[in-house]
Amino acid sequence: MATSEEVARLAGVSRATVSRALNGSTRVSDEAKERIYAAIAELGYEPDVVAQSLVRQRSRIIAVSLFPEGDELLMAQLGQSSRYFYLGVLEHIEREAIASGYDLLFPSRPHGKFSENYVRSLQTRRAAGCIVLHAKDARVQALIHSSLPAVFIDRMGQGSHSTYVKSDNIDGARQATEHLLSLGHRHIAFLTGPTDLVGLERLLGCQQALAQAGITPDAGLVRPSGWNTDEAYEAARTLLAERRDFTAIVAGSDFMAIGILSALTEQGLRVPDDVSLIGFDDIDLCRYVNPPLTTVRQDREAMGCGAVQRLIAIMEGTEEVSPLIIPTQLVVRKSTGPIP
Repeated sequence: MATSEEVARLAGVSRATVSRALNGSTRVSDEAKERIYAAIAELGYEPDVVAQSLVRQRSRIIAVSLFPEGDELLMAQLGQSSRYFYLGVLEHIEREAIASGYDLLFPSRPHGKFSENYVRSLQTRRAAGCIVLHAKDARVQALIHSSLPAVFIDRMGQGSHSTYVKSDNIDGARQATEHLLSLGHRHIAFLTGPTDLVGLERLLGCQQALAQAGITPDAGLVRPSGWNTDEAYEAARTLLAERRDFTAIVAGSDFMAIGILSALTEQGLRVPDDVSLIGFDDIDLCRYVNPPLTTVRQDREAMGCGAVQRLIAIMEGTEEVSPLIIPTQLVVRKSTGPIP
């Protein structure tokens, strides 16, 4: 097993510099950090996080809580199309945590009274703080009212030791709708997702753009749907069975847009010749569907890294506990065009 001394020798720095780099110290230059991380990768060095925690009397473990509700299993949900976006966020959480000298813990759901047990179970595991992805259950309130530092992603929650990170969903949806309005579309259908924070914000952004254009929203063109591809597909089929007077659709996510695209194609409608279609997220698949999907890009790197940085700032008391709202960006491809 490689040692920190071998890492230091290969990187051309002292052991103290290796230690400072792994602990996220600002006293190490970016160039030295790059050499240290390259040496760690080459040698396969793994810091003893537990030993470091005992020496400093401060844990270097960050718990990451994913989305389960009820009795659903944590990892089983990662295969759902509705969760695909968060894989990229998790990647950047992991990278930033490692670069800052922290290790990640993915705790299983505790038994018993969830809100009472959850924080206690994290403290028992010596978690220094917690990052929560898109949770809607008792964990959020339990963490807000505890002294354990926490950052919520895509879920608003603010406390003395907790805050949140999310995209500017309202502005992103407004950009999408304004793009369609600029192409002449006036009858626009909205399948913006469930009535949770993210879905409601995206619907609100769409409605604000219509209002600014002097257009009264048509309630019949707002359709409920889950985040998964198959749910959006079924919602689009129901819409198409009832009316065909719309010329564009805004979807709450790219995977929803893919399901909607399938429903439109089945009915002999071409995108964008007959119906323009726009998604949200800018996942990798957007470039490879036919036609390539116009979408609103969320910055997964900013979300993941920002959540870790906010959490460390709370744990170390280096700045005020404040939310991080990340800008979105419209990406125009070939699934949107002028009104037929």
